[in-house]
Amino acid sequence: MLFTRELCDYHVMPPNASIFPICLRPSPAKHGNKDTQQTVLIKEVNTQPSANLSLTARAYLTALGITVIDTNVEIASLIWMHALAISYSPAYLIENADGIRQDWLRVPLPDSRDLLFTSAELGRKVAMLLDTESAVLGVTSGKIRTELKPIAIIYRSDGGKLNPDAGELDVTVGWGYGGKEGITMPGKGKIVVRHYTLDERTALKEGAEALGLTVEEAIEHLGETTCDIYLNSLAHWKNIPSKVWNYRIGGYQVIKKWLSYREHGLLGRALTVEEVREVTNMARRVAAILLLEPALDMNYQAIKQSTYLWPTPSQNEVAHEGS
Repeated sequence: MLFTRELCDYHVMPPNASIFPICLRPSPAKHGNKDTQQTVLIKEVNTQPSANLSLTARAYLTALGITVIDTNVEIASLIWMHALAISYSPAYLIENADGIRQDWLRVPLPDSRDLLFTSAELGRKVAMLLDTESAVLGVTSGKIRTELKPIAIIYRSDGGKLNPDAGELDVTVGWGYGGKEGITMPGKGKIVVRHYTLDERTALKEGAEALGLTVEEAIEHLGETTCDIYLNSLAHWKNIPSKVWNYRIGGYQVIKKWLSYREHGLLGRALTVEEVREVTNMARRVAAILLLEPALDMNYQAIKQSTYLWPTPSQNEVAHEGS
């Protein structure tokens, strides 16, 4: 699952990506003229968006005492944000792996308003981190969180200052190459896997404590090793934790996929300074998602123990559906 504020391509994830808006705007009424074959749009009286929720979903919210749905975007998004939080819980994904591979996600709904709001708030945190068009305070803007600050810093291998005008931001180590019919294929590139330095581990420890985690828990979710990812023989992003580097959304290895399209032979130019920073921001966003996983797992376990029980249909309702 993914979240974005932008229009999505059908292949934003592997083919057959389905996109669900949180709110819907009413469609204008159409008046057709058979003689001229022209269609005239008639302005609707009600132009306010409404929540993209089924009658069953609305009944669920009403059962929890939530009745003002269409005029409040946060309420309209509760179930969607809850679903996002559940789908990013590793425990949920492991326990339901077979079902997820075969069909749509089955997401347990909590039986209380408080659990739903708590879960949706976690989902909003995930959504903010996935929304690459918006800055996230402490992750990509403002004072960067202690554990994220050393992640994916651009370095020149000899310690000097990188010069974009001298081609020192060219991607030339084989992250991507042209395949048949112009399709970009991922390459091996250049990556150095290593242990964290003392300074990197210290930053992880301090940042983890602020999140209520031990340094061991943080490393468990980020990876036991870290990676230096090279653009060319001179420049590299230092300290991209291994699980950040290997992180996939929709089957795609996020950072590697991005790099594959920016190999100099394919892109025809060097990276801009802004693009170099974007890799840093991507790595920090992914690291922040990984460090949310303990909270996401706890949320899933709490909801699994307190799931909403759907009302049993009466005999009359069953007979009516059968007819």
